[in-house]
Amino acid sequence: MKKNYASLCAAVFIAGFLYFVYVTMMPQWVSQNSSLSEFSTPKALEHLKKIAAKPHYVGSQNHTIVANYLITELQKLGLKPQLQEGTTLTEWGNLVKSKNIIAKIDGRASSKALLLLSHYDSAPHSFSYGASDDGSGVATILEGIRAYLHQNSTPKNDIIILFSDAEELGLNGAALFVTQHQWAKNVGLVLNFEARGTTGPSYMLMEVNEGNAALVKGFTAANPKYPVSNSLMYSIYKMLPNDTDLTVFREQGKIQGFNFAFIDGHYNYHTQQDDYAHVNPTTVAHQGAYLMPLLSYFSNANLQDLNTKEDFVYFNTPFYFVTYPFDWVLPMSLGALLLFLFLMVLGFGKKILIPQEIAKGFGRFFGALLTIGALGYFGWQLLLKIYPQYADIQQGFPYNGHTYITAFVLLALAVGFLFYSNIKSENSVLNQSIAPLFLWITINFGIAFYLPGAGFFVIPVYFGLLMLAYFCITQKSSLLVNVLFAIPALIIYVPFIIQFPIGLGLKLLVGSTTLTMLTFGLLLPVFGLFTRKGLWAFMLFLVAIGSLVWGQFNSDYQAGKAKPNSLIYVYNADKNQAMWATYDVNLDNWTQKYLGNHPKKANTTIPNPLFSKYNSAFTYTSIAPIKKLMRPTISFLRDSIVGTQRYLKIQIAPNRQVNRYDIFASIKMPIYNLKANGAKAIARIGSFYQRKNERVLSYYVVDNEPLELEFSIPSKAKLDMNMMESSFDLLSNPLFSISPRAKWMIPSPFVLNDAVVIQQKIKASPKITPKITATIPIFDSRKDSLKTAVDSLKVKS
Repeated sequence: MKKNYASLCAAVFIAGFLYFVYVTMMPQWVSQNSSLSEFSTPKALEHLKKIAAKPHYVGSQNHTIVANYLITELQKLGLKPQLQEGTTLTEWGNLVKSKNIIAKIDGRASSKALLLLSHYDSAPHSFSYGASDDGSGVATILEGIRAYLHQNSTPKNDIIILFSDAEELGLNGAALFVTQHQWAKNVGLVLNFEARGTTGPSYMLMEVNEGNAALVKGFTAANPKYPVSNSLMYSIYKMLPNDTDLTVFREQGKIQGFNFAFIDGHYNYHTQQDDYAHVNPTTVAHQGAYLMPLLSYFSNANLQDLNTKEDFVYFNTPFYFVTYPFDWVLPMSLGALLLFLFLMVLGFGKKILIPQEIAKGFGRFFGALLTIGALGYFGWQLLLKIYPQYADIQQGFPYNGHTYITAFVLLALAVGFLFYSNIKSENSVLNQSIAPLFLWITINFGIAFYLPGAGFFVIPVYFGLLMLAYFCITQKSSLLVNVLFAIPALIIYVPFIIQFPIGLGLKLLVGSTTLTMLTFGLLLPVFGLFTRKGLWAFMLFLVAIGSLVWGQFNSDYQAGKAKPNSLIYVYNADKNQAMWATYDVNLDNWTQKYLGNHPKKANTTIPNPLFSKYNSAFTYTSIAPIKKLMRPTISFLRDSIVGTQRYLKIQIAPNRQVNRYDIFASIKMPIYNLKANGAKAIARIGSFYQRKNERVLSYYVVDNEPLELEFSIPSKAKLDMNMMESSFDLLSNPLFSISPRAKWMIPSPFVLNDAVVIQQKIKASPKITPKITATIPIFDSRKDSLKTAVDSLKVKS
């Protein structure tokens, strides 16, 4: 009975401590601050409600309304905002005229400026309100600056506020500021506030040119109340293609900085559900909890000496933000190995470690690891077969995704208890804990050489070795001691079990289940001492099944958790053909109205690759009625050959209200010296225009201005270019009668959607031939000669 009670107490303690870790990651409520010099989340939310009142993508009327609101609010703070306008073509291949909103607080002795950054445009195509991404960041900065100015302290460094434009299109506003604004060269550090979801803790992520040591030290000195970050995220981030405004500052301006972004509620990212109602107020409070201490510290810090080649390991705990140099990672792994070998010698010397039991432990542990790994991978694949609608959400995380995380983690724990259910003695438990210890030490040696940002993973291993040491010295186990030694594993490993699938999609459930089993193995001196482990396995299995059943009840779409769908109308002007097209894998009754119940799979009717975050392609097409659309006017303003190059200047002018042009060219036709509306590609080196496929660029139209392309091609090359002209008005265009979506539907994000498209070859528009009439005079030989008669011909047009 005592042992049963001890097992239950240990389980309750572990569950309670994990809850403590969770609640201390971020604010859990929004306070009504009485002090005007403190950040007020309610005041920030007032800004957010106005910014996110309507979708405000670049080129829309609401985009201008939001810009004017931000200028007015900055003026109310006593600042003198300025508007920076200019056209940029970024390495994403997106061209747009941006309008940045900039203001500055002068420092008393500034050598380098601190820049506060957030973008104010919302995502196009999907009717996104841009509440989290990135109205929350703009609102956080507005409120943070208000509170800071109320403190009546003059900073040492200049503070620049930049509300950048066109981030959603290709980081264009940031590129415009970095490459063309005179203040950019004075920026020493950037604090960038972003979002990739609508809720959850905000993670700190750095962008540095070389080492991170200076930024880590500065972040630690600023001492934000709820730091959530670790150097593993930093190491992985450096390996991935980065896509925030801060990336432009680092790459083009050699300026470093911090990103702060929340990622939970990823299914709302860039969708119509990124609205005020879905934003978690405590998440906005967490953004403010970062801004205020960092603004206070870095506005008075030395921002000239932030470049370093030294990297630091760092990670957050509920008690302290831990940091130490990368140089410690390999010695710490060596230390763990030496301690492990010493304990093995000690255990064999005392004859408490038994080779046969250790061998059983290796077989049992790797069997459990392979089993739960397979369950994690194939289990999710099976769920995708059972619920094909999960493929509709391109983010890879369905609305009931947290339920599946719970189910698979509990299933992993159940498998762990099941595999070790017949171990009864303390001696067997400690002997069989050798296998996971050995594997963890091996993993940490791999980390030391290939992923040093995860060097802190060795710390729980030391505490696992202490459990073994306690047993070797006393020749008995203490559940209480082992539970206390389990705390580092609970702090360090368990958050990653949840973060992996939230950050990278439920395809990473296999990572969660595998890490759960690895953690279970390291904590075998705890769980192995539980009595009636078969019963624990059975109960955990039942709760896991219950979670899967709960996921079934929450697998349908509804308002607020809506099904994304897509529809566009494409008119091929060259062939005088029209069609409906969709990106949807699973058609619903709305798209079936136009594509039919048995649509054809998409063919090569639209061969050119449209830009999409997830490389989405059309899935189905069907014949559509031909509408009388006004084609653009294509004019060749220059077409001449000089030496071996053919120089062209082509203007494409819309004859209807449009939002986007996509330009394509045969990959066999090299393009040189490209300028689009006077802008050349920012990252271009030399005259050759680098591209990955047929897509040359996408031009997002502002004020219905035409597109002008200047470039050259080899004189012997064939001009082979195509264009797609798109307007985002399929549902409102008077030429169409498209029924509105049901309340449980939303436009699909990340793709061209709800659009009317004209597709055609780029060639000069046919000129209108003037009507010519000739007045033939009557020939009078007495007065006129033949020449006189000819000269008297009058041409009238």
